[in-house]
Amino acid sequence: MDNALVHGGDWAGFEAEYGTLPLDFSSNVSPLGLPPRVQKAIEQYLPSTGRYPDPLCRQLRQAIAAAEQVDPDWCLCGCGAAGLIYQAVLAKRPGKSLLTAPTFAEYEAALALVGSKTAYWTLRPEDGFLLDEQFLHMVTPEVEMVFLCQPNNPTGRTVSQEFLLRLLSRCQAVGALLVVDECFCDFLEDPAAVTMKGFLREYGNLLILKAFTKLYAMAGLRLGYALCSDTALLAAMGRAGPPWAVSGPAQAAGAAALQETQYVNAVRELTARERPLLSGALERLGFQVVPGEANYLLFFSRTPLLEPLRRRGILLRDCSNYRGLKEGWYRTAVRTHSDNQRLIAALEEILKEEST
Repeated sequence: MDNALVHGGDWAGFEAEYGTLPLDFSSNVSPLGLPPRVQKAIEQYLPSTGRYPDPLCRQLRQAIAAAEQVDPDWCLCGCGAAGLIYQAVLAKRPGKSLLTAPTFAEYEAALALVGSKTAYWTLRPEDGFLLDEQFLHMVTPEVEMVFLCQPNNPTGRTVSQEFLLRLLSRCQAVGALLVVDECFCDFLEDPAAVTMKGFLREYGNLLILKAFTKLYAMAGLRLGYALCSDTALLAAMGRAGPPWAVSGPAQAAGAAALQETQYVNAVRELTARERPLLSGALERLGFQVVPGEANYLLFFSRTPLLEPLRRRGILLRDCSNYRGLKEGWYRTAVRTHSDNQRLIAALEEILKEEST
C-alpha cells in the first residue's frame, strides 16, 4: 500500500472512481463542517497571501497559550500533529522507543525514519484494549522516547490521569521523553480529567500534541501544536522542520477557531449523544464493539464490509493495517444522526445479503 494511503479519508480516490464524493466514516473529523468564524478568517486573510506567513506563529501561539493556560514559549505550531511527530523524533533521535499496538501509525513511521529500535506493548481485545501495570515496566533505562495516544486511535480507550502521571514519573526517572497525543481529548466527556497540561511545568520530559484537524473540521488546513516546558526541545523541533511550516490562512483560521466555544460544545454534545446510539446499533447487528470514548468506534466483523460499503457510497476505515490488529477490525467515525442511520441501514443490507 502507498505510504500516503495508510490512513482513512481517501475521498479523492473514491471521487476518481465514482465521480462523486462519499459519505466518509473513515475519517474522524467533526461532521458539522468548518466553523463560521474560521471560514470568515480564511476569507479575510486571502488578500495577504502575497506575503510570507509569520514563521514564529506569534499571534497564534499567544491565542493557543491563552486557551490552554500555558506560557506562549511552551507552544510550537506545526503542519498538523503528524508533522510535529516527525519533528519531535528528528529532534530527539531516540536509540530505543516504546509504543502500544495498535496505535496511530505515524509514531512508528517517524521512529523508523531515524532507525530507532522500537518495543511494542500489544493491547489485547480480551483486555478491552486497555493498558495495565506491566506497561510501566517496559520503560527501561534504554528507552528514550514513549508515545501514548490519549484517547488511543483506533480503540478510543483512555487511561487514567493517575496512570499517566506514574508513567510520566517513570519516564523522568530513566530520562525518557513522554509524548502524549491529545488530538482527540476534547471529544471526551470530561477532557479536564484526562489532559496532562497541568503537569507541563513540573515535568520537562512531557510533550503534548494537539491539532485543529478533528474538532474544528480543519483537516485540509494542516494545523497542530505541541506543548512542552522544555523550550530547548521545542527549539530543536523547530529546527527539524521546514521554515514557514504553518501557512498564513492556517494561522488565521487557528486563532479564529479558538473563539468557537459554541461550535465546540455542539460537536461534543453531538458526539456524546450519537456515540452510544451508534454503538448499540452496531452491537444489535452482531458486531463486537469496543467501548470507545471519543468520536469513533472500533468494531469487529466476520463479514467483509469495506467494498460492499464502498459500492453504497460509504467509506469505512479498514484497521487490518494497524500493528496488533487482524483482518475484520474496522473503525467508524461518529457522525450526525442521519449519517449514522444511513451507515446502519447499509450494514443491515450487507449482512442480509451475506446470510441469503
